[in-house]
Amino acid sequence: MKIAVLSRNPRLYSTKRLIEAAEKRGHEALILDHMHCDIIMDEEGPSIYYHGEQLNKIDAIIPRIGASVTFYGTAVVRQFEMMKTFSAVDSLAITRSRDKLRSLQILSRSGLGMPRTAFTNRSENAGEYILEHLGKAPVVLKLLEGTQGLGVVLAETRKAAVSVIEAFEGLKARIIMQEFIKEAGGADIRVFVVDGEVVGAMKRQGKEGEFRSNLHRGGSANVIKLSRAEKTAALTAAKAMGLAIAGVDMLQSSRGPLILEVNSSPGLEGIEKATGADIAGKIIEYIERGKDKKRLPKDKVKA
Repeated sequence: MKIAVLSRNPRLYSTKRLIEAAEKRGHEALILDHMHCDIIMDEEGPSIYYHGEQLNKIDAIIPRIGASVTFYGTAVVRQFEMMKTFSAVDSLAITRSRDKLRSLQILSRSGLGMPRTAFTNRSENAGEYILEHLGKAPVVLKLLEGTQGLGVVLAETRKAAVSVIEAFEGLKARIIMQEFIKEAGGADIRVFVVDGEVVGAMKRQGKEGEFRSNLHRGGSANVIKLSRAEKTAALTAAKAMGLAIAGVDMLQSSRGPLILEVNSSPGLEGIEKATGADIAGKIIEYIERGKDKKRLPKDKVKA
């Protein structure tokens, strides 16, 4: 097969590992910067041009779409789908996962454990109003557009929470508020799911004095054996979001696993190094299986 990795940076660990895994299994692999793809639509049907050349005979794509370019990136993925090219991650699922509020609504509907979360459009006394739904401080405030731990604030008192909310409101920033899960101890679990199977899991611990566990913020990671409840929660969350490839983040709490987020472009470096698993290879195996599945007729493909 001819497999294209949609990535803006060929030097990234995840991009290099996917290319390596594809070639190891005898496939032709290439990297396409999705921001340099031109989307063409006419009576001849959908097509994509890359640096002036029409792309032909690409059997499958692996989207690695950054949060800052979600709109155009998913448009390119959708165009490939319209051309009947197999996508390892569905364009609609990427869009769904990038909308934090929508994601939490979907996860809540699915009956999954999650930190109690509040969002309001009120401007007057919004902080006080939301805190009535969450209970006492501390609480976690998150920018809806934040990634990799950026835009996440722990307010340890009610007064601090109200002040932070007012500050964000002054910047016209949209935020959600969540209960703080103290027993998690500044750690979370990242579960990597591929095609309905857990292929790796690690526990990420924030550095001392840091409640965020993101590796980008100096956290550490170690392999972990999941409980049955944690495994079930991860698989259910990925399925609810429609993601065949997902990084599911959860907290360990006194009431069981609590889902924080489901990532549609999870990085491979931390999880592969922590677990020693060939997750890139698992993704290529999934593509090999998925490529031969029956595709929807052109006029039946969901936009």
